[in-house]
Amino acid sequence: MPALQSLTVTGYKSIRELHALELRNLNVLIGANGAGKSNFIGLFRMLAEMYEGRLQFYVQQQGGPDALMHFSRKTTDSIHVELIFDRFNAYVFDLIATNDNRLIISREQFGAAEKGTLKAKLWYYEGGPESGLNDAVSPVIQHSHIASVLEGTRVYHFHDTGEKAKVKQSHAINDTLRLKVDGANLAAYLHMLKTEHADSYSQIVDTVRLVAPFFDDFVFRTDPTSKIQLEWTERGDPDTPFTAHALSDGTLRFICLSTLLLQPWDLMPATILIDEPELGLHPYAINLLADLLKRASEQKQLIVSTQSVELLNRMEPEDVIVVDRKDNASTFHRLDATQLQDWLDDYSLGDLWKQNVLGGRPA
Repeated sequence: MPALQSLTVTGYKSIRELHALELRNLNVLIGANGAGKSNFIGLFRMLAEMYEGRLQFYVQQQGGPDALMHFSRKTTDSIHVELIFDRFNAYVFDLIATNDNRLIISREQFGAAEKGTLKAKLWYYEGGPESGLNDAVSPVIQHSHIASVLEGTRVYHFHDTGEKAKVKQSHAINDTLRLKVDGANLAAYLHMLKTEHADSYSQIVDTVRLVAPFFDDFVFRTDPTSKIQLEWTERGDPDTPFTAHALSDGTLRFICLSTLLLQPWDLMPATILIDEPELGLHPYAINLLADLLKRASEQKQLIVSTQSVELLNRMEPEDVIVVDRKDNASTFHRLDATQLQDWLDDYSLGDLWKQNVLGGRPA
């Protein structure tokens, strides 16, 4: 069963009102630019920061409370979020803006859920600048889904592959606790997988070779300061190492995605969010990416936004959430395979998207 079963949000960025959106193991968001897909994923980034006690730092990084509230505090009194984990667990909180330009928690509750709503409060926090979840000693919380899901929520963004991208720089070889969200410790993480999880490492290498037939293997060397950087060799020339700077942007991003989605299950985050993972990928690589996403969703919960027709073509209708912008607010609806059956007899999902049958197009 999915870790998070439904989500209600009001007053967050472009999401004016979203009530009880069902979430499954695999959730693929499609929509026009500016429709609200990235805002939906950004909500989970805020949740992760809240759980780690960094809400105030995150709010200031984003530009203050008015940048996070739907059309600022002049229009929106509070941000309200309800997370339903299963029929027994619900987490609810409200955020309000202050006169000193902060966004604080006005209430935070955890309890038993019934028919998708909070019914019995098992834990209540009156609010403050940071979440009380991490300080909560109640075993009700610590042994519920909420702690493991929020702690295991990661929003990955491998778009930065420029000359100064962190994924291309040297980093500590022992930086292997988890794969960083921007791939900044990719070399060290791959080295750890090769040493401790050889089967997963071999899967990653074999999958990268499908997209980049010239690729042979990674090379792992440390300098006197115990730093390591991403190096690799080309097939037919095992004695000449290349750095990540010699890889195309698409190949480097695919290596990051393969490492994320093929790492051992016990190392993989409980909830994985990726914003437009298809960026820079060849259509064949996008088809492989679709397989990787489906495989990962067998054990974990994935939320992915995309603009790719190729990726959409590999999805089932019930995996897809269409995001539209209506009356200056984002709307979300999940596709229904039965309603599309006549269309799908003759067209692919991508064709229907391009023909504006599904929505999710600029209006």
